[in-house]
This record gives sequence, structure tokens and C-alpha cells, in this order.
Amino acid sequence: MDVRDRVDPAYRELVETMAAAPGDWSDPPAERARRRALAPPPEVPEGVDWADHEASDAEGSPAVMLRLYRPAGVQGALPLVYWIHGGGYLGGSYEGSNDVNGEWARELGCAVVSVEYRLAPEHPYPAPLEDCYTGLKWLAVNASELGVDPSRVIIAGGSAGGGLCAGLALLVRDRGELSVTHQVLIYPMVDDRRTTGSSQWSTWVWTKESNDIGWRAYLGELFGSDNVPAYAAASRATDLAGLPPAYVMVGSLDLFFDEDVDYASRLIVAGVPTELHVYPGGPHAFDVPRLGGGFELGRRSHEDTKDYLRRALAESNGAA
Repeated sequence: MDVRDRVDPAYRELVETMAAAPGDWSDPPAERARRRALAPPPEVPEGVDWADHEASDAEGSPAVMLRLYRPAGVQGALPLVYWIHGGGYLGGSYEGSNDVNGEWARELGCAVVSVEYRLAPEHPYPAPLEDCYTGLKWLAVNASELGVDPSRVIIAGGSAGGGLCAGLALLVRDRGELSVTHQVLIYPMVDDRRTTGSSQWSTWVWTKESNDIGWRAYLGELFGSDNVPAYAAASRATDLAGLPPAYVMVGSLDLFFDEDVDYASRLIVAGVPTELHVYPGGPHAFDVPRLGGGFELGRRSHEDTKDYLRRALAESNGAA
């Protein structure tokens, strides 16, 4: 189904332009370079201090780059939002959300960290997820020097980053080494099987063809098998009990619509406090500033997410 006639009218011209030039993820390095040239990373907003750090573990894994944002001039241990960028497991960068991450730090009075995980197909599962775990663990170990509170950590991510966030929540629960208070899943990419109705829509921004390429690259030899772990594709999890409270948001015209609503429903059934937001007429990534985030629907979703983070931070303060 071509769903362009059902998109929020404000996005119509944008999605028509994107549908005419969808990009080509069959050559990930070339597509990464093309996208970076077209849209360099945004600037960090004023009123925000930031610094890059290399995180490593004691087992000799490759160092993971982290960017730490803090409200300027604020001292002491701050609660932390740990951000995992999107890009279909193929692209994206920890710098790509400088604007939003900086805004969260400044307006919510928290620290925000963005993680630069390795990308597929050069580095398939579990490397990207393990990078996210390594960064989170390093932050906990070095919390006092960095000025963050390891007992008040929210993990968050968008698209493939949302999928990694969901997998990270499962990994944190099962390994039992770290503490996470909430998970924020923004149109998460969580189901490699691609059998739902919406997964077959003719969409834009992230197409069913790109989705196939992304999952093949991320899963490598596991792709198409029955042996895909839930840590790689959270929709495959059979036990969701004991996970941190969740926020799930998705546009109604997103390729991931069905899998995201299903995952939120299963979290609720498993007893996980879950808030689900569906935005009528919203395409994939409709909240991203350069992809229509300034339109009313994008602004509303952005404020809703920020409101949830504000409430989650307050809850974590009460539990700390």
C-alpha cells in the first residue's frame, strides 16, 4: 500500500521529495558519506557544555566514543539520559542529535550521553549492542568523575537506536550489573521478521527495501533463521517481565507501526508500566528537526517525549 495520500498534509511535499530520491543503502559507506555531506551534524545549542570521552572495558574490547552534554555551569551529580542514535543499524552518528540532546540537557537539567556504536555490515550483531553496553557500564564506573548519578539512568533511542535500546534493556535486566530506571523507545526497529502489514507498506524515509538491507547487515549469518536472539530483535523476546517502565512512540504511517504497537502491548501485558503514543499521519522520523520536526505534529511529539523524560527523571529521584 502506498500511504502517501494519508500523510499529515504538512509532510506531503517533504515525503514526495524523499520518495523520489530514497537513497541507496546497498553500499553503506557511500550512503553514509552522501548523507553526511547533505546534512552535517547540527550544532550543540548555547547554554550546554559538552565533551567527548573514550569508554573501554577491562576485557579489551574496542573503545567506544561517548559525547557527554551538561547544562552549562551546573555542578554535582546529575541524572543521565543515555541516547542511542538511529540509522537502520547501517548509518548515523553520535553527533547527529547534538541539537536535541543539548536541548534535553539544558531544559531538563540532566546529563545526556550519546554513544558512537560500531555500524553494520562491517560490525554485525552483537558488536553494536555490546558497544552500547560498554558505554553504559563505563559511565557507571566513572560516574563520580563525570558528575552523573548511576542510580538515575534513562536509556533512549530512535529507530535502530530504539531497537538497540530495547535490546539493551533486556541485556541490563539479564546481566544484573547495571541500573536503568526507564526506557524510551522512539519508533524502534525491533522485528527482523518483517511479516506485519505495515512492514510491507510502500513508505519513504525508511523503506521496506532499506529495512531488508538493514536487518541483513545487522544480523549477518543469523538473518532469516529461527535463532535470532531477543537481544538483537526485541520482538522475539518471550519474557518481558521485570523490564524498566517504557515510553513507546510511533507515527501511524511508519513501517514499524505494527511491531511497535505490538511490543508496547506485550510490555503492558507483562506488567511493565508503558506509555504508548501513536501520531496520526506521522511518517518515520517525523519528529527529527531536519525531517519535519518543526511541523505541528513533530513539535507535539517532541514535547510529549520531553514531558515523559521530565516525569521519568522526577520518578527516578523519588526512587534514588
